[in-house]
Amino acid sequence: MAGPQGVLSDGLRVLVVDDHEVVHWGLRLLLGNQPWVERCLPARDGAEAVDHARRFEPHVALVDLFVGKEPGAEICARIREISPGTRVLFISGAGRISAQAAKAAGAAGFISKDWVAEDVVRAVRMVGLGMSVFEPETAPAPAGLSPRERDVLELLATGATNREIADALFLSPHTVKDHTSSLYRKLDVRNRVAAVQRAERLGLTG
Repeated sequence: MAGPQGVLSDGLRVLVVDDHEVVHWGLRLLLGNQPWVERCLPARDGAEAVDHARRFEPHVALVDLFVGKEPGAEICARIREISPGTRVLFISGAGRISAQAAKAAGAAGFISKDWVAEDVVRAVRMVGLGMSVFEPETAPAPAGLSPRERDVLELLATGATNREIADALFLSPHTVKDHTSSLYRKLDVRNRVAAVQRAERLGLTG
């Protein structure tokens, strides 16, 4: 059965690119039990991944952000050069990659090894259906931040006090307080620490 963009939703060939045996064992056991997975292929480095991509043209490739010392982004590019129809889903147990960076590398999503099994399965199937999968933290930045609010946010991220922000932007402390309250509301947080953390996850601060 064909899904969006001509990607198959059944009979998926899934390539797992990771240098840890336990990860291979777990993912192959998990995905191999899905009725819509035709085959689960293991690759422990970039060269093996490219070889499998050439021979089997997998529909989905699960690629760790770092396979040994090889960046997952480079492996992603090599896989898609050999097999343009392969959709890459980045996976990691420690590192993170923003949606923007993942898309720039040619990937269709990012998931964490901390996710529960059913969510991992769902993500692979969604990517196989032609959709993208990213964690909420890597969603697009919330709309509506004014240029001045962004200036305040950048200074908040440096640890500046309201008085210091007011002096830097030639504003009154009361105006700065209004801007920070607006930021908290738009970022859906309650304090400056949470605002800065969320802004960093969303790529709003330098």
